[in-house]
Amino acid sequence: MSSFKDLRIVDNFYQTSLFFPMPVVLISTLASDGSTTCGPYSLVQPFYIAGKDYYAMLLSCRNSSNTAQNLIRTGKCVLNFLPDDRKTFKEIVRLGWPGDKPAEKMKDFKFTLEKGLMAQEHPDEEFPQVIRESFQAMECTWMSNLEHCEDTPLLKEGEDHYVLDQYHDFNGITSPYGAHFVLRVDKILMKEKYHDAIINGVRRRDFPPCPVDYGYRDSKYFWYHKHRRMIPELLPVRKTTIQSVRYAADRIDPSITFTDAACERLTNVPRIFLPTAIKGCIKWAKENNVTVLDEAEMIIINDKRSKEKNK
Repeated sequence: MSSFKDLRIVDNFYQTSLFFPMPVVLISTLASDGSTTCGPYSLVQPFYIAGKDYYAMLLSCRNSSNTAQNLIRTGKCVLNFLPDDRKTFKEIVRLGWPGDKPAEKMKDFKFTLEKGLMAQEHPDEEFPQVIRESFQAMECTWMSNLEHCEDTPLLKEGEDHYVLDQYHDFNGITSPYGAHFVLRVDKILMKEKYHDAIINGVRRRDFPPCPVDYGYRDSKYFWYHKHRRMIPELLPVRKTTIQSVRYAADRIDPSITFTDAACERLTNVPRIFLPTAIKGCIKWAKENNVTVLDEAEMIIINDKRSKEKNK
């Protein structure tokens, strides 16, 4: 008999169905006004590591995010690796709230931006800035010529996902909600201490203090690894109103009624995801011949493992 349990695989499985250690990076991109904006990501990994004309990283992200849309528009980004510090990680988590506009995110930005090497070598071009507090950074270019992604459209105002006739396999928009970007590594920037360690031989004390997140998150915390124990960092709390949820639900499908208790269950959903969440509830209601959604039905919908419990 196996010593393991079979855990059902669901959307965002690396967060919801797995403990998966990953790096923590802040990605700099250029907003539409030319300013640098930053967002945190963990689904970043080496992609082309040898035998190609260039080296590349692979970024997986939500295709409606500021980072994705900026990459589609400009093709430039910086992967900033920041050191392990509680205040630093708190700021990283703050910058990760979905749906914030670049100006909102960067208004109280706690790090320092400076020009990278690409801007120095190509003064006639615009590049996103590098975060000075990083111990290393990678200046990258999206290889939009792969899979002919050059003409990828930008999302229109108010849209939360793509509806295309065809999605790409591994680069660009790969699903209605997801994107993968093959990022050519143009420059690896490293602070002198760690640069010298790699050149002269790395000792145990030479490794930078890197935070590692384990992917898993719940409705309250984002967890990461700090030394020998896990540290919880509170997510931003931004509740919308019951009236806003009901207004959105009525606009999508007035034939399904949401009670106040049902709407309350959706007030913690970020605004940018609210239409998708409501559509999922309405779909469940129609599949189960339900015309009024109350708290009991929302509990069933929200429990991604309800089928396992029923078994």
